[in-house]
Amino acid sequence: MTTTAPQLRKPRGKKRGGVLGNTGLYLATGVAAFLFLVPFYLLVRNALSTDAEITGEHWKFFPTHLQWGNVSDLFDDTSVDFARSMWNSLVVAVSMTVGILLICSLAGYALARIPYKHSNKIFYLVLGTLMVPTAVTFVPSFVLVSSLGWVDTYRGLIIPGLFSGFTCFLFRQYFLGFPKELEEAARVDGLGYWGAYWKVVVPNSLNFFAAIATITFISGWNAFLWPLVIGQDPGAWTVQVALSSYMTNQTVVFHQIFMATAISILPLVFVFLFLQRWLVQGIAQTGIKG
Repeated sequence: MTTTAPQLRKPRGKKRGGVLGNTGLYLATGVAAFLFLVPFYLLVRNALSTDAEITGEHWKFFPTHLQWGNVSDLFDDTSVDFARSMWNSLVVAVSMTVGILLICSLAGYALARIPYKHSNKIFYLVLGTLMVPTAVTFVPSFVLVSSLGWVDTYRGLIIPGLFSGFTCFLFRQYFLGFPKELEEAARVDGLGYWGAYWKVVVPNSLNFFAAIATITFISGWNAFLWPLVIGQDPGAWTVQVALSSYMTNQTVVFHQIFMATAISILPLVFVFLFLQRWLVQGIAQTGIKG
């Protein structure tokens, strides 16, 4: 009886190009991170510098003496009430976010779930609003707001932006993919459309709501043209309008521009960091099917 010696298997080597691929990935990520952080570095560096250091010929990585007094100069400036403008932007952004989440989610849920023979026609009308350029509706909207006496008021800044056809479309598409079994179980318990929406759909859709809330808040905070026209009085300026006032044909106050910009983006950074996990999950859930 003859026995054959077991054949030794050659150890598998690493896939060709694996190390190089990972190195290239890390290198690309590092370059992207560097390019992303450079504007923030320039913003902080110039915010803590004097005008002479910002516009000087010799560049320094950081100023010799950090000008923390630029913060007090910004808020002590009587020509621009920057603290008031920050508050106005916060009120506008939060109000628009809450209003759009409520109105557009209800509209999207109704179009996705409530049976109505004209629901498709209404949905196409909503989509039709996306085809109309903003410039076409700008003047009629201003005339309407002005006739209602809402110039220089929160109502004029907030109410015209409380509905978004695109956000309504996103909610409808999301609710079409929401599991119907959960809503059917709610109806067995005696809940109607409103009860199912409020007690079942919303608690199980917080990731998507957080994603829409983040995008809406950023959009409301960064709005410029409409607040510029409606907020004619300095007391009604939002932060974006206040930022533009530091740069005129006569003067440009560089350190105030950079300091004001650095402070104005802090709420956006906090919102993004707080909702980052829900934002990613919410965007991922937009592709869920039944």
